[in-house]
Amino acid sequence: MKWNLRMAAAERGIWKSTELRRLLAEAGLEISAGKMSGLWTGTPTTIRLEDLDVMCAVLDCDPSTLLIREPEKVASRKHEKAVGGEHGQPSPAAGVQPRLGRNRTRPPR
Repeated sequence: MKWNLRMAAAERGIWKSTELRRLLAEAGLEISAGKMSGLWTGTPTTIRLEDLDVMCAVLDCDPSTLLIREPEKVASRKHEKAVGGEHGQPSPAAGVQPRLGRNRTRPPR
């Protein structure tokens, strides 16, 4: 997923993170300066759905405006796993063999 907050804000005439932070606070979402900086300049690892809802309300957009799918990245990960990972190593799932009966204890009677 690609995080598109900065572009979505710019399309609505919001050029500074402090301005968006003020608008979010007016809508009931208090964000620290550090967290706002992270949201503005990078891709968050997590985001609460309630926060996303407020951001969408303030920016008058849908979540799909802020979170853009990248299907080509998903396809390349799938291909990497199938051919043996990024370093030519076999993928862990490719060589897994069940160990039936070995190294197991008998169940209690």
